[in-house]
Amino acid sequence: MDYSEGGKRFIRQTAGKIRATVLKGFVKEFREFALKSNVMSLAVGVIIGGAFQGVVGSLTENILSPLIGLFTGGNFDALELAFMGVTIKYGAFITSVIHFLIMAIVVFLMVKGMNELMSLSKKEEPAAAAPPPRLCPFCMTELHEGATRCPACTSEIKIETLEV
Repeated sequence: MDYSEGGKRFIRQTAGKIRATVLKGFVKEFREFALKSNVMSLAVGVIIGGAFQGVVGSLTENILSPLIGLFTGGNFDALELAFMGVTIKYGAFITSVIHFLIMAIVVFLMVKGMNELMSLSKKEEPAAAAPPPRLCPFCMTELHEGATRCPACTSEIKIETLEV
């Protein structure tokens, strides 16, 4: 198929407009997604979590492990067991477990605190007041909802004559 020069130019221009429209739509959609408060909060949480992980790692390796090492007689991270030619570094593993537990406790306390703050901000709606009891117009005895006779005076009660 042989296109004239004008036809080729039209196809190039149309394809360029379609690409630009698709790209603009994609950029707009991505911007809306990225700027939502949940995504931004998640990003901030990941960054702070990474920094906090460094602090907890330093606490575990530089303070807690040496303190535990006082009881084990050396550097706690260096504790290892040789078994059939394989070295098992259980001191480093226990240090990692301590690190994980500290992080888990801190995250738990943060989530618990945030839940309490959220529950304080939500106002509790008062329970709907119960409707007043139906009374017999003759003896003023309280009636069940669907009753057509009064249990006290045995008067026949019409639904439209009931007091509410």
